[in-house]
Amino acid sequence: MPAGLTDRMSVLRYACEMYPTKLNKIINLFETLPEDERRETLVSYADNAKKQEPREGEKFDLVDVRKDEECMDTVGVYLHVDEHGKAHIRMTLGPEVQTLTRSMTAILCKGLEGSTPQEILDLPSDFVTRIVGTELVRIRSQTIYYVLTRIKSICKVYLDRQRMAQVA
Repeated sequence: MPAGLTDRMSVLRYACEMYPTKLNKIINLFETLPEDERRETLVSYADNAKKQEPREGEKFDLVDVRKDEECMDTVGVYLHVDEHGKAHIRMTLGPEVQTLTRSMTAILCKGLEGSTPQEILDLPSDFVTRIVGTELVRIRSQTIYYVLTRIKSICKVYLDRQRMAQVA
């Protein structure tokens, strides 16, 4: 096998290990799509963002609902960490939240389901371009990283509180 191919396979294998399995499948799907289908799929994910809202009876370890400067409306992030240390994220989005933010909400809630808060916090953000494409990243850079930043921040607060509880 040529050295270049072995190196590329190593890089791909490493990349697969960096991302949670569910997120990796979503990334791989988007990378295979031509630009027009990629955008259609993003719209489809945006249409499903409502399915990521908290369900009746769900309990959360942390809730962070606020409107930030970089977002058009209020966004709520809800984190529950189960007895196995796995994170379950739900989100609420105000009616003015942009389509791309809605898409990333659905993608991240699905793709990060069952990851640990530490895995989410350690997640490199380079996969975002692989999902939305470089053109949309260039045009809407703040928007697309916003949801990931909010999810990471709630995981950091959770982990900080866990560490403080262990010290006390």
